[in-house]
Amino acid sequence: MSAEALVRRLAPGDWQAYRALRLRALEDAPEAFGATLDEALARPPEDWAARLAQASVSGIDCPLAAEAPGRPGTLAGLLWARVDDDDPGTVNLYQMWVAPEWRGQGMAAGLLAAALGWARDRGARTVGLGVNCANAAALALYRRAGFSILGEAYSMPGVPGRMECAMRLALDAPGRGNRPGQPAGGGQA
Repeated sequence: MSAEALVRRLAPGDWQAYRALRLRALEDAPEAFGATLDEALARPPEDWAARLAQASVSGIDCPLAAEAPGRPGTLAGLLWARVDDDDPGTVNLYQMWVAPEWRGQGMAAGLLAAALGWARDRGARTVGLGVNCANAAALALYRRAGFSILGEAYSMPGVPGRMECAMRLALDAPGRGNRPGQPAGGGQA
């Protein structure tokens, strides 16, 4: 990612920017998400504000945004990390999206690295996600980070005709999920 790009955690006051970014993602890439643009548009503003307010105190949510290089405050990418409801040793990733004009510049990798860092800091053992099997760029990004596909593809919930692949990353596996130059186990530098 460009040295000027910044990945940061969304704060409660960012709800309008988060809403705008999420709506843009759903409009740009409806095939990538289980939620729809119409569903998101129907949510009242107080729901968007409450979601980020809750995330700021939950201890299990980490909504991340990437700011456009050279444009402070202009959000160009999104990724939400959340501790699994049934397994506190697993963090799941949702809502990954980068604006088309910023793709191919490392922004997705920066968002992913920040989410993996948060998962490590929480002591997570694994990170999971679901990705549209037809999204070659996303699959390549996750594979470069050490994710593996689990089992057979399955129909995306609520999206007939689209197939999703479950992917997992073991944070403690040698050579997987570790920061560059880090020993296996994700130790801190």
